[in-house]
Amino acid sequence: MQKVSIGIDLGTSGIKALAISSSGEAIAEASASYPLLTPQPGWTEQHPADWVAAARAVLTEITAKLAGYEIVGLSTAGQMHGAVFLDANLEVLRPAPLWNDQRTAQACAEIERAIPRAELIRRTGNPAVTGFQLPKLVWLRAAEPENFAKTRHVLLPKDYLTLQLTGELVTEPSDASGTGCLNLETQNWDLEILKALDLPPSLFPSVVPSSFVAGALNSIWAQATGLRTGLPVIAGAGDNAGAAIGLGLSSARPGVGSVSLGTSGVIFLPLEKPTVDPEGRVHLFCHADGGYHFLGVTLAAAGSLQWFKDSLATDTSFDTLMTEAASVPAGSEGLLFLPYLAGERSPHLDPNVRGAWIGLSLAHHRPHLVRALLEGVAFSLADTLEVMRPLAPLEKLLSIGGGSKSDLWLSIVGSILGVKLERPDFEEGPARGAAVLALVGAGVYPNVAAALEATAPKSVDFPTTSDAAYQKSLERYRAAYPAIKAIGN
Repeated sequence: MQKVSIGIDLGTSGIKALAISSSGEAIAEASASYPLLTPQPGWTEQHPADWVAAARAVLTEITAKLAGYEIVGLSTAGQMHGAVFLDANLEVLRPAPLWNDQRTAQACAEIERAIPRAELIRRTGNPAVTGFQLPKLVWLRAAEPENFAKTRHVLLPKDYLTLQLTGELVTEPSDASGTGCLNLETQNWDLEILKALDLPPSLFPSVVPSSFVAGALNSIWAQATGLRTGLPVIAGAGDNAGAAIGLGLSSARPGVGSVSLGTSGVIFLPLEKPTVDPEGRVHLFCHADGGYHFLGVTLAAAGSLQWFKDSLATDTSFDTLMTEAASVPAGSEGLLFLPYLAGERSPHLDPNVRGAWIGLSLAHHRPHLVRALLEGVAFSLADTLEVMRPLAPLEKLLSIGGGSKSDLWLSIVGSILGVKLERPDFEEGPARGAAVLALVGAGVYPNVAAALEATAPKSVDFPTTSDAAYQKSLERYRAAYPAIKAIGN
């Protein structure tokens, strides 16, 4: 029988399971959704029980589609930074705060009082960030002392699912480096940081390499899904590292990265060694292949376009909006858009800044608004890439995400970033990367490098041209951030 592996992507809006062959061919997939909780402004949470129910549903569905195949392994990828608080019986104590939760500003300040910001960046690659897991734990101690007193373990979302599948408390470096307390040099918990915050290391799970077997599928899940008891469950990856593994991006080839135009915009650049931006303006995380990577995030990329359509163009298709925008020359005739609708991550780390159009006149109409929005997202990504360029080699970026399917938007991004772009011939996200790691953990390939060589998608060049109008607009865009920040919200 042909060997296949299954990867799971535990996302924010839903879960996806994907089965691939040993050559990387997609064989079957399944998906399910679950609700997002927003109990207070700035808070985002989910019930881990909803993840578990959805995971059982998609694993049951995909297993039924794999009759005649040999399933050799299963692995998880998923949303980073969340916090699942567990008691001594491994029961969930409260809904899990997520990556985009903003309740922890005071906790971040407390962390940087205990560990100077520069030292924190040197050790972990990042300052204290509101969405990270460590500030959530510090927040819990102050805001919900009863729950903190009961907390014996804190897990990342995908690792909670691994616990359910196997009974094991395990994590891996690519996701753990987004907690705020993993030492990048050792790829293990930084005991000095935890001591400074008076947090016991026993709260955190063991750290194993991303392609290692975390445990064996237990009989409860085997009976519920149709999978075999004892199936190897591999540690997996955080969502961005998982997506990069699916694209074949390796820290052994650090000049090739990716740019994603999804709900958020993301630039991913692999690195062989941990190279820190001293100001912490871009994230430095561990890669799932044992190396490292830079990650820069624009919080509202395609999310800005979705907001525009939902708010100002409800009866108009995206195709029509793009066609209209294409009629406007580069530079949007002086109109700028700042895509800070949800604050901004890179390079400003500013949850309070807000978006704006600047330079509106009677000569501007809807096509100008859309064109300026597309350019503004690209300018935000350019701000991030400007930080990365002196620190990492850059040969080309693979374009992914829903927005990259637009030739117009991709040409704008390529022109403004000034870098070679390629489109992969398929893209299946973090679930695919998890499935590739499962092939390694199950012994189909001896290491991640061999698996990437066998499964990486092919890509084709996307032609871009430069335009002087973008350079002038970019200069105005960069001058606009401090002015908007000074106005406040």
